[in-house]
Amino acid sequence: MSIAVGIDIGGTKIAYGFVDQQGTVLAKGSLKTDLSVSPSEMTERMASAVKQLAEQNGLSLEAMKGIGVGAPGPLDTRNGKLTCPPNLKSWWDFPVVEALGSHLPLPIKMENDATAAALAEKWLGAAQDTEHFIFITISTGIGAGIYLHGKLITGSTGNAGDAGFMIVDPDGTPWELVASGTAITRQATELLGRDVTSKEAFELAAQGDPQMSELIDRVFGYIGMGCVSLINLLDPNKIVIGGGVSQVGDPLFSAVQQYVSKHALNPSGRQTAIVPAQLQQDAGLIGAAALIQKSY
Repeated sequence: MSIAVGIDIGGTKIAYGFVDQQGTVLAKGSLKTDLSVSPSEMTERMASAVKQLAEQNGLSLEAMKGIGVGAPGPLDTRNGKLTCPPNLKSWWDFPVVEALGSHLPLPIKMENDATAAALAEKWLGAAQDTEHFIFITISTGIGAGIYLHGKLITGSTGNAGDAGFMIVDPDGTPWELVASGTAITRQATELLGRDVTSKEAFELAAQGDPQMSELIDRVFGYIGMGCVSLINLLDPNKIVIGGGVSQVGDPLFSAVQQYVSKHALNPSGRQTAIVPAQLQQDAGLIGAAALIQKSY
């Protein structure tokens, strides 16, 4: 049986586990991303946790196919480094692949976490039926994975898909500063004069609160705007949206589909399907393992 190690590095936690060639998660665990210690120490903890999990489940690490790592960008996949991810400043220019390989001597592939998630959606999720799609994650920030002509498009350094930094207005505002979960929280808090989560903002909008309804409609418009830009530029036939904001469900997908149907340039682009991601749970872990289990 072919088994891959998947490691999903995030700003608050690191998920890890073992995934077989059918995409079944055989065992998994997680660690808090401790920014008070060096990335070298954190990498050693990751390796120890992977070894312990293998031992607990009677699995041989030496017999595994390899290790897939999904990590936040910007990164440098050719040299196995995280260059300057905003949520992991102490990891800037840290050679993750080299450090991990010193503890776990297996083949290692690293890609942007949104890119890895796109591969997982192609393998097991909402994009199984297409060779041309874009995966967008909308949560703390906004990122994208691009899959065209039957393969991932990763760019020269692995940073293709940093869609959150597309400019969406004449003032030069990046997309994620107006349409991410963080942006919704910030704007709702400013409008209501108290701490408001993005989840509460959506709930208040659904209940008819005029300020929140206006805000959420505006956010949906910005999400639609970003999708149209990606459609016009890359010509996918499907956009898969995941991340925390996607959990609002039909109101988001209906609004974005409607926006796309009006504003995409090409008639075929106006018919681009806007669908929810299917792999919410363990998506990062499965995506990381997919870097080893699937050709891309």
